[in-house]
Amino acid sequence: MSKKLWQPSLIVKKNSNLFAFENYISKKLKIKFNRNYKKLLNWSVKNSPEFWSRFWDFSKIKGTKSNKNFRKSKTFYKNLFLPGSKLNFGENLLSKNNNEKAVTFISENGFREERSWRQLNLNINKISKFLKKINIKKGDRVAAYMPNTIETVEAFIATTSLGGIWSSCSPDFGAKGVIERFSQINPKVLFITDHYFYNGKKIDVLNRLPEILKLIPSIKSVVISNYPGKKFIKNKYKFKKINLFKWNELMQTNVEKIDFERFDFETELAILYSSGTTGKPKCICHRSGGVLIQHMKEHQLHCNIKENDNVFYFTTCGWMMWNWLVSSLASRASIVLFDGSPMFKSADLLLKIAQREKITLFGISAKYVDALRKFKPKLKYKFKLNELRTICSTGSPLSEESFKYVYKHIKKNVHLSSISGGTDIVSCFVLGNLYQPVNIGEIQNNGLALDVDVLSDKGKSLKNSKGELVCKNPFPSMPLKFWNDKNDIKFKSAYFNRFKNIWHHGDYAEIKNSGGYIIHGRSDTTLNPGGVRLGTAEIYSEVEKFKEIKESIVVGQSWDNDVRIVLFIVMSKNYSLTAELINKIKLQIKKNASPRHVPSKIIVVKDIPRTKSGKIVELAVKSKIEGNQIKNIEALANPEALEEYSNIKELNI
Repeated sequence: MSKKLWQPSLIVKKNSNLFAFENYISKKLKIKFNRNYKKLLNWSVKNSPEFWSRFWDFSKIKGTKSNKNFRKSKTFYKNLFLPGSKLNFGENLLSKNNNEKAVTFISENGFREERSWRQLNLNINKISKFLKKINIKKGDRVAAYMPNTIETVEAFIATTSLGGIWSSCSPDFGAKGVIERFSQINPKVLFITDHYFYNGKKIDVLNRLPEILKLIPSIKSVVISNYPGKKFIKNKYKFKKINLFKWNELMQTNVEKIDFERFDFETELAILYSSGTTGKPKCICHRSGGVLIQHMKEHQLHCNIKENDNVFYFTTCGWMMWNWLVSSLASRASIVLFDGSPMFKSADLLLKIAQREKITLFGISAKYVDALRKFKPKLKYKFKLNELRTICSTGSPLSEESFKYVYKHIKKNVHLSSISGGTDIVSCFVLGNLYQPVNIGEIQNNGLALDVDVLSDKGKSLKNSKGELVCKNPFPSMPLKFWNDKNDIKFKSAYFNRFKNIWHHGDYAEIKNSGGYIIHGRSDTTLNPGGVRLGTAEIYSEVEKFKEIKESIVVGQSWDNDVRIVLFIVMSKNYSLTAELINKIKLQIKKNASPRHVPSKIIVVKDIPRTKSGKIVELAVKSKIEGNQIKNIEALANPEALEEYSNIKELNI
C-alpha cells in the first residue's frame, strides 16, 4: 500500500486553477468531473486536440487561434495542434506592463535587484530595436553565454519577440563545450557575460571569447554584459570584422512601443542541447506555440501558479528548467533568479531566500534535497515559509527519504510535486496535481492530455512492473526537429526506433495502482546482472539513507560474460569505509531492494562526475572503468573527476 504524506484540503482544491478549469470545461461541454483527476485526465487524453484548444481560451493566450484544432499525420511528430494559429512568444511573456515586480535577481553573495513589469517591457523593446538594427530576422539564431541574470531573460524575450531562435549555455561550460554546441547552429550574435561567481570564486569569461569567435565565424556581433553588482571587466581583446557592444550602450536607446508580429504556432523558438555525454550534443529545436501552451498548462493546472505569485527554480541557463521558469511570466507571476552555489556559506541558503522573497513555488533538484538532508538533518521547520504552496523537484528521482525529509523538516502543509520530463520535450510527462494525495516516493500522475504509459519490451502495458516510459499520443511540445538532421534520421532514432509510432522517452519506470509513477533511472543505465533488468534508483534510495555516505554512483561492469554491480561512494566528513559499513550497506540493499541489487564491489572515490545541470553520469563512468573512450568530456562540469575511475585494481579481480 502507498503511504500518504499529504492530502489537499477541500478549500485548496476549490481554490485551485485546476478546479476553475474543470468548471470551465463542465459548463462548455456539460460533463461532470467532481474533482476527480482520473476522469479529467481520461477526458483530456481522449479529446487531446479539444483540450489544447479549450486551454488556449481558458488561459487567455494572446494570439489568433484558428478554427481547426488538429491536422492529422501518419508520422507521430508531424501531427499539428491548432494549425494556422498565430502568436508571439515574447508578447505572451510580457503579460503585464505596470510597476509591480516582474523579475528579481539574487547572487550567491546576496546582491539583489528587481525589474518592474514596466522596466522589463522597456528594456526588451530596447534590445529588440538593437537586434533589428544588426539585421536579426525571423529564424536567425541568437546565442547567449550568460549567467542566470535578468539581462539573460531580457535578451531571450527580445529574441523570441522578433521570431529569432534562442540558444544558451551557462558560463560553467568551458569554451570547448560552448563551441561544440553553438558551432552547429551558426548564430549571428552572441550575448556574453564578462565574468561570474561560484562558491566565492570569480571566474573570467571574456578570456574565452577569442577562441569562440575564431571557431564560430558566423558570429558578427557580440554584446558584453557585466555581472550584476560588480564592476565591468574591461575587454582587452581586439577583433576584426566583429561588432562589439556593451549592454549598457543598448540601454541608452530611445524606443517607442514595439508592435509584436505574430508568427505561426510552429515557428522555431529555441535550440536546447542533449547532455552529450555519449557523443556530440544533439541540437533539439523547439516550437514556440507548443512550448508556450504546454508550459502554461503545467504552471497553471499542475503547479497552481497564479497572478503575482513568486516562482523560483534553482537552475542555470544551460538547463531546460530555466526556460520553464522564465515562461512563468506568461501566467502573470513574478520570477526569482538565483546565480551561484546553492550552499554558499550556508547549506540552507536557498530556503533563506524562499522565506525572504515570499516564494510560492520553490523548485529544486532531487540532489539538492538529498544534500540538504545530509548537511541539515535536523532542520525542523527552521523557516516559516508561510507563502510557500508548492515544492517541485526534478533532475533525478526523488528518494523516499527525501520525500519524508521535506514534510518532516521543511514544511508540513505543502504540495510536494516530483516532476519528470526532459530537454527533449522541454516540459514534463509526469508531474503533480492538486486533486490527488502525495504518496511517498511517487510522482502523482500523467500530465493532462498526455497518454503516458509504461510498456514491456514487447509493447504491452504494465502495472506495478518496470518497463519503458512512453507517450502514445502526439502533444504540442514535441520538438520540431534536430538541427542539421537530414530526413530526421537522428530524430527518429532517438524517439521512435523502439516502438512503432509511439514516443519512447528512455526512462525506466513503473506505474502504481494509485496512478502514481516511480522513475527507476534512465533506460540506458539500467543494470543487467544475470540478464535481469534492474533500476539504479532503487540502489540510490537505500544508499542515501546512510549518513556516512555523502553521495554515490552505481554502474554495471561487464565481467566474466555477465554484468556485475559496482557502487562508488564519496564518504561524508570524518567517516571511512569499514568492513562493518560494507556489510550494512549490502544488507540494507538486499532487504529493501532485492538480493540482485546488492553490489559486487563498493569502492570509495573522492568525487562523482556530473553534467552541467548536476546529473551524475553513469554511462561515462561505465565507459571509463571498461577502458572505452569518453566521447564528449566537455559535457561534464568536473571532467577531472573521471580520471580516478581509470585502472582501479579492485575492478580487475
